[in-house]
Amino acid sequence: MNKMYDYPQNFFNRELSWLEFNKRVLDEARNEENPLLERVKFLSIFNSNLDEFFMVRVASLLLPKLFSSHEVLYSCSYRITKDADLDVDEEDAMDLLETMEESLKQRKWGDAVRLEIESNGNVEYFNEILDIIVDEIEIDEQYIFKINGIIDFTFLNKLGSVEGFDELKYEKVKMANIKIPHRTDIFGYIKEKDIFVHHPYESFDIIVDMVKKAAEDPNVLAIKQTLYRVSGNSPIIEALTKAAEKGKQVTVLVELKARFDEENNITWAKKLEKAGCHVIYGVIGLKTHCKILLVVRKEKDKIKRYVHFGTGNYNDVTAKFYTDMGILTADEQFGKDASTLFNMLSGYASPDNMKKITIAPYGFRDKFEKMIRREAENAKKGKKAKIIAKMNSLLDKSITTELYAASQAGVEIELIVRGICCLKSGIKGLSENIKVRSIVGRYLEHSRIYYFYNDGKEELYISSGDWMYRNLNKRVETMGIVEDKDIQQEIKEILDLYLKDNVKAKILKSDGSYEKKQIAENEKRINAQEELVKFTHNKNKSLEKEFSQTLIIPIGK
Repeated sequence: MNKMYDYPQNFFNRELSWLEFNKRVLDEARNEENPLLERVKFLSIFNSNLDEFFMVRVASLLLPKLFSSHEVLYSCSYRITKDADLDVDEEDAMDLLETMEESLKQRKWGDAVRLEIESNGNVEYFNEILDIIVDEIEIDEQYIFKINGIIDFTFLNKLGSVEGFDELKYEKVKMANIKIPHRTDIFGYIKEKDIFVHHPYESFDIIVDMVKKAAEDPNVLAIKQTLYRVSGNSPIIEALTKAAEKGKQVTVLVELKARFDEENNITWAKKLEKAGCHVIYGVIGLKTHCKILLVVRKEKDKIKRYVHFGTGNYNDVTAKFYTDMGILTADEQFGKDASTLFNMLSGYASPDNMKKITIAPYGFRDKFEKMIRREAENAKKGKKAKIIAKMNSLLDKSITTELYAASQAGVEIELIVRGICCLKSGIKGLSENIKVRSIVGRYLEHSRIYYFYNDGKEELYISSGDWMYRNLNKRVETMGIVEDKDIQQEIKEILDLYLKDNVKAKILKSDGSYEKKQIAENEKRINAQEELVKFTHNKNKSLEKEFSQTLIIPIGK
């Protein structure tokens, strides 16, 4: 950590920054340019976000005709939010699955952290009811919210799925399907070249198809995968169970501590175990948040590894509205690194000699800090130096102070941070070379991209982790280097669109508030997410044309 910049006044408060983010969500509900039912959906998301804020953040401060025979004098609705943060002693747990099941039963008995109550009507009766509730749930007065109106907008989210009323919704967008050339299969295609996938602009089907194909393929010996959050009726789970039933070695890491998905993941873990999969629950004291799939295949008396590593969950439902990216590769070193990762998660190896995948908490922070310092050193020598980073949240104090030092050295730093950002930008003598923007739009920005100019030898990474202490120190995360020049160029063009967005982008001001980017009179309106729909459509049309002109021979058995 660069101590020169490590002063409390150089950082925004985490909770206030999060509330600023949720205000940006509310702004989308107010935005009359959005269709009506989409605005209603943003209002629901705002309410749901606030619920989680109280259940987790406020909770931690407090320590990814019913009465037919009675006369009703007064009635009102009220809503109690309880502490939902689970405290599990992993080290002393004999059976983590059983321990998590018991902990989940205790969640409903958590301390009350918020009371919302309708305040319209007779003041005398209202106060009497309020006193009774407060006595029962033992809540502090500062966490009581008297609301003159609806107290729970989350029900509005269902309106968006009502059939019809298309004029009140976003225009339907068809996701592009990544085409596999004729006369080859997915493994043959990956073997020919790395494949870049960008969701939701490109369909998640290719990932599902890869697992399904691996389950059916007699030459596939093993499938290994991490699962953090999956859908309620997951085709990935179905394919993995089928693979195990066919006698393949299937290893699945199911993260039981994925917040609010614990119960769902326990169910999946049991199903996978019953089918014969080797199910592991991760490393003691760490959440396993990385997104990686490894397929081991026998080809011509050799072992060939195929890897998918990405920024988002293996969830076919959220892949339709979360922006995430991933790469499918048959690169030999990536395969070795992926094998080392799974051996580490199984407890059989340490993550040594990894060359293309970096793992948190083993070297993740050091690598980032070295790359930031390298840009700073280049800037001091008068060389061009630039950092572009896209993530969900930026909270880590050490990384932030390194960015401040780089800014003072003359490094140009562009940050695209959807949610919390504790870094202060545009402060003279501290961060005048740093610009922070947030994009809240139709899709939830979820991809993590890290770019370093490196004196013209550009380095580009995609990752499952943000610049947060928990991602750097308390989770198993992966970051993979992007070496394919075509994929590098595509991701740089994607970043460029985000930096040019003047419709949905809001710029962080020095006081912690966010300001909508102003569009000049003759300036073209650029909505990055809308432009990416066109960008991806054009790319896939070009690929289809290329495939029609190219003969590709199927992979040998």
